[in-house]
Amino acid sequence: MAEHTGERGCPDAADLALLEQWNTLQSGFRRLTDQLLADVDSKAGIAPSEFQVLWYLLTSPEQSAPMNQLAATLNFTTAGTTKVADRLTEAGLIRRQTSSADRRVVLATLTAQGQEVAMAAALALAGALRDRVVTPLGPDAFTALADRMRALDPHPQRPCR
Repeated sequence: MAEHTGERGCPDAADLALLEQWNTLQSGFRRLTDQLLADVDSKAGIAPSEFQVLWYLLTSPEQSAPMNQLAATLNFTTAGTTKVADRLTEAGLIRRQTSSADRRVVLATLTAQGQEVAMAAALALAGALRDRVVTPLGPDAFTALADRMRALDPHPQRPCR
């Protein structure tokens, strides 16, 4: 791959175009994600951080995960994860308990009500995705885009085998 450098190490026209394309991608994705999560909030009454936790637990084995795993996977701070878990516990959507295998580990587990709320929120997100992404792009283009992003993921999530 050739290096592109203009005068005094400044980006040349090709680099500037590349950087602008990247800016368009990342800022557009961030705004789209914010809007999709706002749609979930308005339809299901779940704040974005709460939805992320509920969705993660809904798709986890036994609908349970260690709190530190939640924080790491969702890129939350420990304090942020605790605050979200406190709100979800108070709302009756999750319960926290120590692991029977290791008392140092605190598990977050969906309650029956949490399952219902998580499913309603997931369906709200699916509807928002259809409206805001799949319809404008078309199903084939959306699938191709998802496949290309999966190919670029430096840390793809793969189930243990």
